[in-house]
Amino acid sequence: MTGAQLTEADIDEIALGAAVLGTGGGGDPHVGSLMAKRLIRLHGPVALRGVDDLTDDDFVIPIGGIGAPSVSVERIQAESELLAALAAIERAVGRRPTAVMPIEVGGGNSMIPIATAALAGLPVVDGDAMGRAFPEAQMVTFHLAGYGPGATVMVDHHGNEVVSRPVDGAWSERIARAVTVEMGGGATMIDYAYGGDVVRECAIPGTLTLAKRIGRILRGRDAAGRELRDDERIDALCADLDAVRLFEGKVADLQRAVDGGFTRGAAELDGVGADRGSAFRLDFQNEMLLARRDGALAAVTPDLISVLDLATGMPITTESLRYGARVAVIAIPCHEKWRTPMGLLTAGPAHFGYDVDWVPVEDIPRERRALPDSARTTEGKAA
Repeated sequence: MTGAQLTEADIDEIALGAAVLGTGGGGDPHVGSLMAKRLIRLHGPVALRGVDDLTDDDFVIPIGGIGAPSVSVERIQAESELLAALAAIERAVGRRPTAVMPIEVGGGNSMIPIATAALAGLPVVDGDAMGRAFPEAQMVTFHLAGYGPGATVMVDHHGNEVVSRPVDGAWSERIARAVTVEMGGGATMIDYAYGGDVVRECAIPGTLTLAKRIGRILRGRDAAGRELRDDERIDALCADLDAVRLFEGKVADLQRAVDGGFTRGAAELDGVGADRGSAFRLDFQNEMLLARRDGALAAVTPDLISVLDLATGMPITTESLRYGARVAVIAIPCHEKWRTPMGLLTAGPAHFGYDVDWVPVEDIPRERRALPDSARTTEGKAA
């Protein structure tokens, strides 16, 4: 991986793939890609560092946006926030960053580290701390391994800067979410800044490369370079990711609101094609977290649930989902770190108030477990 570079030509594919891995959240990938491409154009390509290429002397800064995706498309992140956040973490810990990385590979938060790297002249790490996007600050592999958030920096476009030192990941989320609400629903955040040894231990490697491969498929080329028709892309993507194609339908009802610093809601789909006559429900908190087909479990966090345009295969985020849209819903097995007892405790269905056991998505088509009527999000649980 040493010597690889990211250019403008790479950005659109990475953004597309990250939108799939973002499961509807992680910030708007289009806005983030515009920022990353502009800064690469101004400052040159960004060096890409493999997780295993990091040394113990490296100091790696995960940087991204926090808040409701619905806010991020209206209150665009300012470039000045990126340098302000880097300067703030350096003052807070007395250590100069040597690389940046995505805290999550999902959506716009895959683009923000690339933009920061271009602006600051730093490399970006080909890895992240989720392998997807999650809505809460403690839902990272550092937390699973027992590491705290350390010095945490939040800045906004007004020039406000908040530095905190939460005692653990849960307190980091509580403090950061309250600050985010006061900053207007969105902010730039750095947390879990560690040396290369800890990042090598904790990070999920190769996720920017994975996002690029996904984006390449959705833009019409498979792994062998064969040109794909529009109607082949979703199947090719599922084959590449060992994903399960859950449902095809039309959005018949959509409930979405900004609440407690999150975009929360649900979408109801009416089946089309082979799924005609069936109904499908998606519940989300920034990210798609629970899928039900005719009242039975179809997929649930921490496995990834992604919504794609049925005709083109393009990913659809929670804030861009619209009434009448014809979509395909797929589910992707999550990284093995999330399938551990600690991973399920941190980001499994019980944490979000869903009264259902986690079942690996690849096993659900055989089990078809029905959900009880009580399977719903507990109001305000994670705010």
